[in-house]
Formats: sequence, C-alpha cells, structure tokens
Amino acid sequence: MSPPVRVAFKADLAGRLLRRYKRFLADIETDDGRRLTVHCPNPGSMLGCAIPGSAVRCSTSEGSQRRLAHTLEMIRVGRTWIGLHTTRANTLVDAALSAGAIPALSGYALRRREAAPLALGGGARLDFFLSGHPRDTRPLWLEVKSATLAEGSVARFPDSVTLRGRRHLELLAKLRREGARAALLFVIQRADCRVVEPADDIDPAYGRALRAAAAAGVELLAVRGRVCPRGVFLESLAEVRL
Repeated sequence: MSPPVRVAFKADLAGRLLRRYKRFLADIETDDGRRLTVHCPNPGSMLGCAIPGSAVRCSTSEGSQRRLAHTLEMIRVGRTWIGLHTTRANTLVDAALSAGAIPALSGYALRRREAAPLALGGGARLDFFLSGHPRDTRPLWLEVKSATLAEGSVARFPDSVTLRGRRHLELLAKLRREGARAALLFVIQRADCRVVEPADDIDPAYGRALRAAAAAGVELLAVRGRVCPRGVFLESLAEVRL
C-alpha cells in the first residue's frame, strides 16, 4: 500500500504451542526447552489457530509488574504467521488513518479512539470517531474487527458466537440512520487471505446482522495485514463478500 504502514513490535520468544485455555492463558514450550504460561490476548475461540505443536512467537514485557511477562503474538499455520493480538489490529488501523492509507477513511482532521456516541447513552463505545473532513460534514463512526479464521484463501468472521459484535452492528446502523457515516473495518491478520465473509455456520445471527447493517448504509471495508516477528504490515485492501 502507499504510503506503507507498519506497527513494530518484537516477538523474539520462539516456541511451540502446548495448549490454550481459560481464554486468556496459553502454555508454550520454548525452543530451548522451557515450559511457560503466557498471556493470550485473544478472547475468541481461535478456531484453526490454536493447534498444539504449532510454532508461536511471543513478546516480552521487560521489567513489568504483570503476573505473566510474555504475550502470545502469533501462530504459524502452514506457511503463514497469523496475528493473535486483537488490539494490534486497532493500532494498525490508527497508524493507517494517520497515514491516509485507507482511501475510504482518509481526509479527516480529527480522530478519537474508544469514543462513545453521547446521544445513545449506556456506555456503548466504538473504536474510532472521525470528524473534520473538508468535503463531508458528517462524522464517521468506525468499528474494527480482527479476523484470523480462514477457509482456504477466504477469511471468516466471527470464529465464535458474538453478541457484542451484533450489538456493534446495530449501533452502527442506528448511527447511520441518524445521518452519520458508519463503517465496519475487518483487519485480516494473515497474508494468505484477500477476502473476508461472515461465518454463517458459526454465528448465523451475526451474518444476518452484518447484511442488515450493509442494507442500512453501513460501509463494510477490509484490509489485509502481513504478520511477522518484527511487527504487522498493512499490505493491501481486501474484499468483503456477503
């Protein structure tokens, strides 16, 4: 993409996955034979991305007071590294917005993260709020979703039933009906997929909500990231297929 966008980090601890459990924990065996429990920053099922014996990479929080010093960043499936850290997707999007690298979302002078639509109340938040476009006075509400599940070369979302994800779609549709721009951006955290589609067999209600949101005018966008032990790169735009 032009301009290139990269979020750098170090995932220097190499090993093999032993198991992932209790949502936020994983056991690994390092290349030098140590067995460690690490933080798993992915609340989903990690379907297809938690195969015991797979190569993994972890980052390390030096001098941290955290109970677990290491964080599971990625897993290798076949020849592809898959990013498991869901908040990396938001950081990558933030960098892309700063660089103007996603044409449909470029041109906004102001940007806030974790913004709450005040008129709705209830503490509901979306990932980004953009305003100050020179040619479009409407504000833009943006929600980001990290996609890791794949079937062949097609990424699929979600990897488990997500009531929260459906509520985000309903909120975006409401904001669109009230006159704002509203968009959902899938970040495919694997370089072997160029298309993302709803996983109707896993969560048919989410698929219905996604199509209803699109019909209401919510913009559906996707980008593809390339993950490696030194960071994640925004590689290209991708297709959302309903």
